[in-house]
Amino acid sequence: MKTFFLILIFLLSASAAVSGQNPPLNRRIHPGPITQSEPVLAVSPADPQLLFAAAVTINTTGGFQSEGVYLSTDGGSNWFGSDTCSGRLEINHGGDPGVAIDPQGRLILTHAGFVFAGMFSHYSDNLGASWSDAYTITASQPEDKGGVAMDENPGSPYFGRMYAAWVNFVSPFPVSFSYTANSGESWTPPQVVNNSPPGRCSGGTLACGNDGRVYLTWAVVESAAPFVEDYAGFAVSGDGGGTWSVSQNIFEMNGISGTLPEKGNLRVNGLPQIAVDNSGGVRNGWLYIVSTEKDLAPAGNDPDIILHRSTDGGMSWSAGIRVNQDGLSNGNIQYFPAMDIDAGGGINIIYYDDRHAGSDSAEVMLARSTDGGNTWQERVISDHRFAPKPIVGGSSNYQGDHIALKAVNDKLYALWMDDSAGLYQIWLAIVDNPLSAIEPGDGQAAPSGFALLPNYPNPFNPETQIRYRLPQTAQVRLTIFNALGQTVRILVEGREPPGDKRVGWDGRDASGQGVSSGVYFYRLEVENPDPKFNSGTGFSQTRKMLLLR
Repeated sequence: MKTFFLILIFLLSASAAVSGQNPPLNRRIHPGPITQSEPVLAVSPADPQLLFAAAVTINTTGGFQSEGVYLSTDGGSNWFGSDTCSGRLEINHGGDPGVAIDPQGRLILTHAGFVFAGMFSHYSDNLGASWSDAYTITASQPEDKGGVAMDENPGSPYFGRMYAAWVNFVSPFPVSFSYTANSGESWTPPQVVNNSPPGRCSGGTLACGNDGRVYLTWAVVESAAPFVEDYAGFAVSGDGGGTWSVSQNIFEMNGISGTLPEKGNLRVNGLPQIAVDNSGGVRNGWLYIVSTEKDLAPAGNDPDIILHRSTDGGMSWSAGIRVNQDGLSNGNIQYFPAMDIDAGGGINIIYYDDRHAGSDSAEVMLARSTDGGNTWQERVISDHRFAPKPIVGGSSNYQGDHIALKAVNDKLYALWMDDSAGLYQIWLAIVDNPLSAIEPGDGQAAPSGFALLPNYPNPFNPETQIRYRLPQTAQVRLTIFNALGQTVRILVEGREPPGDKRVGWDGRDASGQGVSSGVYFYRLEVENPDPKFNSGTGFSQTRKMLLLR
């Protein structure tokens, strides 16, 4: 018995030693008898306490399938909702959900068809109590791994627009795209992004930049089973999805599409996911793509989490960067990464990992980088382990295709599926996240051009300091907006000499009245600066802050 306890203490210590921190408390967001997988998560741009999650749900005894819709109005402490979306037709809910919350608080849900081919959309104005009838985004059969994104920046010309991307599951399998500009009441006709692709495409994940640009990535797979993801494609739109600049092959990836014999022959993928740094810091605008790869450096001969980055808007991409910091080619398996960039510019990635759990088990790991991916710190965020295996009643060897991560102010919300409770359910961990924002005197190099720096403190009450940098004399406007895009107050308007600037905001509007708690945005606009700074086309940058009364 003494030996047993010594072994147990050693295993627990080894798990915590990754970061020296104990895992946060985990909870199921909607416990019940229905199988749940493939979580997705959205946070209200107007109220960071409002969270909207969804999942693929399967009644394994009757075969009924739908999307679970789950809400929290207190930042994830308590949840309510249903394992079945009631939007008609109820029988046509085939899973693969995508979620968003518009600036007015409307919930928007996309999903694949179950009885009828296609992709469909519903919306709810009463926190999911009822849903609109389905709007048909496409009547063509989509591959089941597309994505959605919403432009949440009031300074963007496309603020509030929601985008969806998917692969048409018919030769030549291109990536298609649509958007809604009226919160899901209608969608634009599907548009093919990459005509005549060099191979069958898979996936399609999206990210929105502060300037309104839309970024899209996907995998191009080999023509024979197991259809390994050979390389990644990329597209960018500067006009809200009207036109696209396409690169069919930006880097080799050798994704892990196929099965994992060590995990009960689970079906897995290495599908690339994209994120953009909207922090306003020194890496503002950098793009990151993460995937799971093997047998291609820097990955070993077992599945590893690999990151690529672009510092020039996607024109060029770095070599792969290995995210997981265990030994190379040591038999450990990492898979299903999910990524988000926080308000301080930190890169946060979660994934299943078995370095402490053994080849037949897994736990959830968080990796974080505050220097653009050069170095990483890891910690275990699941407080339990599970033995991955296919879901009873799901498609062949299916555990789900992804997990989810969302960075909100100084919190990270991680969602995943595991069967430690007896069947697959969605689990949540809320991780305290020290933001890596650049503060005065931190010793980091300053950007050479115009810059809007992080406000401090953030969150704040009653006042915060907003900082910006002018490398030359310029006509400047600094404006506060609310989450609906309405002007609250103009803090600076006029011609200013060069230098580092600081201005305070006391939480009052133009009339001197105190504004309510919530998310606010501040935007710096500079008219036609010298061409040696920012190409002479003007400068605009927006950041987010949180007022807590």
